Amino acid sequence: MSAIPKIKEYVKNYSPLRWDLRLQRFVLAAAVFVVIYIILIFVCIPGRVNVQLNRPSPKTIYATREIIDEYTTDQLRREASKAVAEVFDYNPAVEEEAIAAVEEYFNGVAEIRSDPDLSHSEKTKALRTLRRLGLSASTAEALHAEKSIISDLENRLKVNLAEIFEQGVKVGGEKTAQKQIEDEIALFPFEAGLKQVALKLAGPLVQPNMIANLEATENNREEARRTVEPVILQRNTLIVSEGELVTEKQMAQLESLGLIRGKQADYSGIIGLFLLLAIIFILVGIYLYKFIENVYNNPRLLLLLGLVIIITLLLAVLASYFSNYWIPAAMGVILITVMFGYRLAILMNFVIALLVGLITGSEIGYLFIALTGGLAAIYAVSRVSQRRDLARAGLYVAGTNAATIMAQFLFLGSLSLESGILKELGYALAAGVGNGLLSSVIAIGMLPYLESAFGLTTSITLLELSNPNHPLLRRLQTTAPGTYYHSMIVCNLAEAAAEAVNADPLLTRVGAYYHDIGKIKRPYFFTENQLSGQNPHDKISPNLSAMIIRLHIKDGVELARKYRLPLVIEDIIRQHHGTGLIAYFYQQAVDSSVEEQVFTEKFSYEGPLPQTKEAAIIMLADAVEAGARSLAKPVGNRVEVLIRRIIKEKLNDGQMDECDLTLKELDQIGDTFARIMAGIYHTRVEYPEKDLRAEIERSSLR
Repeated sequence: MSAIPKIKEYVKNYSPLRWDLRLQRFVLAAAVFVVIYIILIFVCIPGRVNVQLNRPSPKTIYATREIIDEYTTDQLRREASKAVAEVFDYNPAVEEEAIAAVEEYFNGVAEIRSDPDLSHSEKTKALRTLRRLGLSASTAEALHAEKSIISDLENRLKVNLAEIFEQGVKVGGEKTAQKQIEDEIALFPFEAGLKQVALKLAGPLVQPNMIANLEATENNREEARRTVEPVILQRNTLIVSEGELVTEKQMAQLESLGLIRGKQADYSGIIGLFLLLAIIFILVGIYLYKFIENVYNNPRLLLLLGLVIIITLLLAVLASYFSNYWIPAAMGVILITVMFGYRLAILMNFVIALLVGLITGSEIGYLFIALTGGLAAIYAVSRVSQRRDLARAGLYVAGTNAATIMAQFLFLGSLSLESGILKELGYALAAGVGNGLLSSVIAIGMLPYLESAFGLTTSITLLELSNPNHPLLRRLQTTAPGTYYHSMIVCNLAEAAAEAVNADPLLTRVGAYYHDIGKIKRPYFFTENQLSGQNPHDKISPNLSAMIIRLHIKDGVELARKYRLPLVIEDIIRQHHGTGLIAYFYQQAVDSSVEEQVFTEKFSYEGPLPQTKEAAIIMLADAVEAGARSLAKPVGNRVEVLIRRIIKEKLNDGQMDECDLTLKELDQIGDTFARIMAGIYHTRVEYPEKDLRAEIERSSLR
């Protein structure tokens, strides 16, 4: 036995109708996906050409989007790096060691010359071997010159070495330094032998004292490279003309744009775009399934949502050819907010912003403008009360766009007093403001057509219908004033009840206004309009009376279609009596019938039963108001007892079977009705006639 409920559940979940809905949903999603995908392919992945280095270009090619010119930027950075001087660390020890060697040598010369134990020839021999300079005998003989001359030679040599080292000797520059000191020694005022000694001594002492600091040099060069601003290749910039030989720079630019055929990007870009779009569609589908079920389960609304996105995308592509600041992304957000509500609009605002980012070549700045402008649009129209509020939304979007653009210029450090920057900022601000105004204008123009084409009723339409000056309401007021007054009371009851059970208060209010418009055709057959006290039903049979009463539903539907009321209002007119029995005339027929059998079908409304909470609430409010009016003394708890009885009777009669109202909600509706009816039928103090006249006079003077 336990398997039977499971089988029933399986059949319910996998019925052909359910599968048909799933198929419709899948086909719609696939169609919208393909259209958006094709648009993005043409925009984001432009056609590639077959070009080769140093060969003529087969066509004239322009930049398809704004990118950084990596080739030119690298060239400028290399030049800036080369211009940076190499960093050297000064080593004072080299000079100190050279000076010390000179002093040591001449001290040795002095010791040899002053040694009394050595003969002149022995001293000459010793001088030849000192520091192994390889002096000849004649050169060494020159060192026997006067002591003052030798001392002067030493000092001059040390001074010249110091000058050389102060200038700096780099690695590889030893020969240059040695040549310089040779030239200096040649100018010494000494004999050739002493000059030769100085050359032999000083030459090996000239060593590099400037050591290259590779790390510091590289840091300076890297800093120079970083200071070079990237060169921006603007959109529609000419890259190469037809027949022109393609240079290395042009090849690099075409590769950066992804315009060279035969590269791996041909397929990777297409696959990547497909995956990105698939992820977006899956996430949106999950969100609709979890939180926006009425859209998820309605193919017509899904088609409308997809159409709005596609139109927004096409307008974005068109606007991007003038300037990316002109992309009217907020237009789609405004339409979605008005037609579907703010919860779906918040998600779709992010989706539209992502699509704008793809269209603009992944420029995050334009994505931010679309995102913030869309959020401003949602805020502006989340509680729209009339169609001109959409124009106000354009001002909100325009202001937000301008603030976002200014913030981006400040953040990127692009704001300065240069005329070129100010001109660019001015154009960007003008385009951003124009974008907001354009979004609202397009949304206002498209909304009525979308509402009409998809049979959608927005809050704006309902608010316009709630205007007392609507031709149908004015006709009801003049032709059937009692019914008009009855409708106003039903409206107050139903709207409050709708708020109590989280139904749509605005739809309920407007539905209550129009639920009895069918009584316009034969107003005096309804008691609330029988001001003279004469009842035409007294002169006709119960069967005919019931038929006339029942006809006000059909008449109401005809008037609704004539005045082009929304389908939801037409449904409320048709459903607000359900299949209820016209009890008064049925009982008359039963009492007057002797042999004939009285069929309840002839005395019942044709229905259908209320399908929505709003229609069911109006049914209950209509019955409660009519019942309270029939009470001789609608005071105390008599009205509340009547309310509870009417709700119970409608429930037991099956009139609530096809709407979503729960027993708890029916109880809340009863409480709301009782509270409002108590305010209408509250007990008043009875004044004596004299006091009553005085009270009326006082009231008239207020």
